[in-house]
Amino acid sequence: MSEVPPNIRPPTPEEIREKAAKHHMSLSDEEVADFAEAIAGTLEGYERLDEIAPPERSSEYTDRDPGHRPDREEDPLNAFVRKCEVTGADSGPLAGYEVGLKDNVAVAGVEMTCGSKMFEGYVPREDATVVTRLLDAGATITGKTNMEDMAFSGSGELSATGPVLNPRDDDYIAGGSSSGSIAAVVNGDVDVAIGGDQGGSVRIPASWSGGVGHKPTHGLVPYTGIAGLGRSFDHTGPMGTSVEDCARVLDAIAGADGLDPRQGATPTQEYEAALGNDPSDLTVGIVMEGFGHEESEPGVDETVREALDAFADAGADVTEVSVPMHLDGLPIWNGIAIEGTAATIDADGIGHYGKGHYDTAFMDAFGRSRRANADDYLSTLKLTLVLGQYLADEYRSHYYAKAQNLGRKLADRYDEALADVDVLAMPTTPQTAHEHREHLSRLEVIERALSMLHNTAPFDVTGHPALSVPCGTADGLPVGLMFVGERFDDATVLGAGDAFEGSVDWQSN
Repeated sequence: MSEVPPNIRPPTPEEIREKAAKHHMSLSDEEVADFAEAIAGTLEGYERLDEIAPPERSSEYTDRDPGHRPDREEDPLNAFVRKCEVTGADSGPLAGYEVGLKDNVAVAGVEMTCGSKMFEGYVPREDATVVTRLLDAGATITGKTNMEDMAFSGSGELSATGPVLNPRDDDYIAGGSSSGSIAAVVNGDVDVAIGGDQGGSVRIPASWSGGVGHKPTHGLVPYTGIAGLGRSFDHTGPMGTSVEDCARVLDAIAGADGLDPRQGATPTQEYEAALGNDPSDLTVGIVMEGFGHEESEPGVDETVREALDAFADAGADVTEVSVPMHLDGLPIWNGIAIEGTAATIDADGIGHYGKGHYDTAFMDAFGRSRRANADDYLSTLKLTLVLGQYLADEYRSHYYAKAQNLGRKLADRYDEALADVDVLAMPTTPQTAHEHREHLSRLEVIERALSMLHNTAPFDVTGHPALSVPCGTADGLPVGLMFVGERFDDATVLGAGDAFEGSVDWQSN
């Protein structure tokens, strides 16, 4: 027999009782003794798992500068967590492009913090699939961009390293959670960036900062190697200063990778080739329920309507449509996201059940950190974990399950509206960027972090592609217009955004 201590220690009788109690069981002494014997035998097989080498995900792009953390002189907007350089193929559709990656996207050999103190020093061993595809397309990764702490805020002021300032006016914040990605793009520090979107986190900062952000159809772009919040509503997509750049990036990163449980059948299109349509080729349905929310600023609603009027003047067929259930989209998203996020965190950031690739190194790092440092969670995440656990325990996840079922009904309502038009349109966010403020109370932080989700979050539930393009200003701050299309018809959505961009000068609107 080997004298090497086992990797897995069998549970003590007290631990067996404790784990049983978590599942509402009370074991007899005889059961505990029998189970202890059975467990010891089972764990012998687990020792073998440690001996078997897992499949490796390697990269051919091994010449990497892991970079440095820039100071405020180099990075005045606080857009970056790390400046680095990872060079891709010598040629390709993204050759010459410098790309920023939201700092929950894994790049082998480069620190990944998820915008949080909890992950400082964590260095991934593998590239996310989108990183491999960007490098294959000739891109150079030049930075890991700042983000809201563990991605649970839309404001842009809750990174562990401080707020990300708005590139259009640094008295305001950029919007989140992909705050650094949009700030770096609009400021010209990178050509394009990758963001993540669970409740609007690509589109919100694009709206507030006067950039372009595309949330692809759910599952179109593999999420493998990206830290998420919930498989049913995790999205990742491109951010830029033009629809054309976003379409070119989507061409490079879309398609199944065989490793992401979020993906099933994943039809792709030629996204950049779909651009260049005349506005007269488009029918646009203005969703009436996308306006006039309690949080809506009149200037935002007016700017979006004026922009759509200008689009109509340019030839687009613009009409009003009604989707009453759109007003239920945020409560449905809450029902899914709150318990779904709590379950993902409880499963050490990865989760169970889906087939695909599991990043065991990240699970280990996440699990150790949350057990030791959970008091350092962001207030919005603490609130979500408490409420999510309460709803799961006291109401048996009834509302999570019902919200998932209602999400299908909501998707059907959007599909019915899209049967008569090419795209739906509405304000991306109900308000412009928040002013940068210090010394906020906990409740003010929570309100500012989650007050802009009404139009964005529903499409994370349903998975429809959604694009935010700048359409004008209100009180000098950018306003975003959102186009939404049928699932896996991202080409039409991008085409609508490109036609709008080419026919309406948002900076004079």
